[in-house]
Amino acid sequence: MRIVQVIDSLEVGGAEKMAVNYANALSERIDFSGLIATRAEGNLKKQLNGKVSYLFLNRKGTIDFSAALRLKKYCKKNKIDYLQPHSSSYFIVLLVKLIYPNIKIVWHDHNGLSEFISAQKSLILKIASYFFKGIIVVNFKLKNWAEKELNCKNVIYLPNFTSQNFEVQSETILKGVDGKRILCLANLRDQKNHFLLLEVAEKLKKTKPDWTFHLVGKDFVDDYSTNIKKLIVSNRLDDTVFVYGSKNDVNNIINQADIAILTSKSEGLPVALIEYGLMSKPVITTNVGEIPFIIQDGINGFIVAVNEAERFYERILELIDDSALRLNFGNLLHQTILENHSEEGVIIKYLNWIETL
Repeated sequence: MRIVQVIDSLEVGGAEKMAVNYANALSERIDFSGLIATRAEGNLKKQLNGKVSYLFLNRKGTIDFSAALRLKKYCKKNKIDYLQPHSSSYFIVLLVKLIYPNIKIVWHDHNGLSEFISAQKSLILKIASYFFKGIIVVNFKLKNWAEKELNCKNVIYLPNFTSQNFEVQSETILKGVDGKRILCLANLRDQKNHFLLLEVAEKLKKTKPDWTFHLVGKDFVDDYSTNIKKLIVSNRLDDTVFVYGSKNDVNNIINQADIAILTSKSEGLPVALIEYGLMSKPVITTNVGEIPFIIQDGINGFIVAVNEAERFYERILELIDDSALRLNFGNLLHQTILENHSEEGVIIKYLNWIETL
């Protein structure tokens, strides 16, 4: 079997990380595994293992026939069976399908807000779905949506997975005091709701001033990130909340944290949560997406309602004041991730499904 992942960029993000994870995992199990970045490269390129065939298309626009022709040439040369576009990268794969009908498409949907996409984009996706051999979704809400709205009936739910990559050089040193760091691994965008984090940080500074918050994720240099940074300054949180941007040495960063959080107002299945668990970190998160299928409140972590700053703050205090609870939560979440979101289990299910298409 010969399968290639297709992704718009290799900047650090959930869909991007999963494209790399699939390419790496499949390279150990099938005849040919490749990954194609269509628009931009990025830090995640360093995480591709040596067995993965890699191509950067340098696509210049939505309809770029020269890029589509380069992708077709790559597919023919390497006798590719399946292209697996992640999220919005399905469009260029559709162009290739139109000029190279032999290729089969498996669309991988990571977008936790797919049901809210614009009418125009929804129409294009619905037309494209006639050409999909199968659809992979990362949560059950998306599965229901795809089965109802799209024109492909081979839809499977496969949870996100991750694996520890210690080959990446450790570079990032988090600020603050050892043993008193709170990490939020999330790109700076509205869905991730860093404003809730800042509310909690204000409260915590008054009672636990030595504890600090560390925001790691891509900065899109837009109104959202500008407003976050302005609030940090205006609320005098400069010595409490630190923004790092996109980083490649994620395991190293998580290792330096003592509590890991997600403050999102919408999610699918966040890869960050799986990475937290794999590194045995105690977690506090909002009640969104598939998170309640992983976190059992009070057993292997804490779950708080969206925008409940006071409750979130109280839960952080509980973890700060109880090191044994932190250790227990981390160990139990680690076991949950190993049992349900391991690379081996997901890839076996994936390959069995591919064989049926």
